[in-house]
Amino acid sequence: MSPEEKLKELGIEFPEAPSPLGCYIPFVRTGNLVFLSGILPLIEGKLLRQGKVGENIKIDEAREDARIATINALSILKSNLGSLSNVKKCIKITGYVASAPDFIDQPEVLNAASDLLFEVFGEGGRHVRSAVGVNVLPLNSPVEIKFIFQII
Repeated sequence: MSPEEKLKELGIEFPEAPSPLGCYIPFVRTGNLVFLSGILPLIEGKLLRQGKVGENIKIDEAREDARIATINALSILKSNLGSLSNVKKCIKITGYVASAPDFIDQPEVLNAASDLLFEVFGEGGRHVRSAVGVNVLPLNSPVEIKFIFQII
């Protein structure tokens, strides 16, 4: 089953690939590696929620945001590669979580992104990861995720 078929089976439809919010490009290919800029959980150009996890955002909401950011990343990949079947492996994700001072469950938030990548790519979705708590993110987003993929 192709990654697109797996996403369809999960009930996930591809949004239009989000546009950059500044003076940068979202996708760079060098050799067989693809680097994606930090991806926010935007839906039609807007955040579902703003703020800090552990303050005004619950962990389950932040997990949903991590999943949305990952879907946006897959949309960027598909729009640039033509098909997600060209992805061999997710190498690394770095997730940033806007966190209340006492919030320590950043890895739990990022598990939603990791789980989705495994669901879509199987063993090719397993990756190394960093989960970082930060004070604030662009647009007051609760989550931002960077990705590195190996392609065929």
